[in-house]
Amino acid sequence: MTETVTYQNWSQISGIFPILDETKGARSVLEWAYRSYPEEQIVYASSFGAEAIVLIDLIQQVKPDAHIVFLDTGLHFPETYEVIDKMEARFPILRIERKQPKISLDEQSAEYGSALWKRDPNQCCHIRKVIPLKETLTAKQAWISGLRREQSPTRANTEFLNKDEKFENIKICPLIHWTWDEVWSYIKERDLPYNTLHDHQYPSIGCFPCTQPVGDDGDSRAGRWTGSGKTECGLHTR
Repeated sequence: MTETVTYQNWSQISGIFPILDETKGARSVLEWAYRSYPEEQIVYASSFGAEAIVLIDLIQQVKPDAHIVFLDTGLHFPETYEVIDKMEARFPILRIERKQPKISLDEQSAEYGSALWKRDPNQCCHIRKVIPLKETLTAKQAWISGLRREQSPTRANTEFLNKDEKFENIKICPLIHWTWDEVWSYIKERDLPYNTLHDHQYPSIGCFPCTQPVGDDGDSRAGRWTGSGKTECGLHTR
């Protein structure tokens, strides 16, 4: 077994990145990850967007009963919940957990005021996404994410394995070399379910109050928090 990479021993590990293969390294990265970490020490945090559909299909080939967590903010589009149901039916052995915040939307409104996402989207994301993921990752050595370098300038330097300063563990990103067209070619070739909002110019799909369709000239994150200057929910920033 390859020595497990941890937040603490990160500086001691080198030369573990896999050689690119027909999946641009994704399959090799996942095989390494599930070979190196006990199943209770690794989780895939999935958005159930297009990249997630590809990753779930690849993961189930390597680890059919893998643990997948969906951060259920209570503000997702109906189409997002529909595709989760379809993926559960397609891959019934996978363990898909719908992780909810400890406070409901009504409780959030009572404490912070209504429509917090309009006045302070960073705080809303922190309550409904960052804290739930932190709770999930407390006992984990590693988590898998669907980040791609092509998605935005803030993700352009993402590596297969990343030292995650926020959650103090290792973030594994198997799809960093994939293009948007390659994601869709894989989905079509495998006849995989996907969020139908992608057919209506929604490349990146988050909570419905903060996600808009984008024009052909925008990057894949352009429709998120439009007009606010915000580009990340906080899961991938220090």
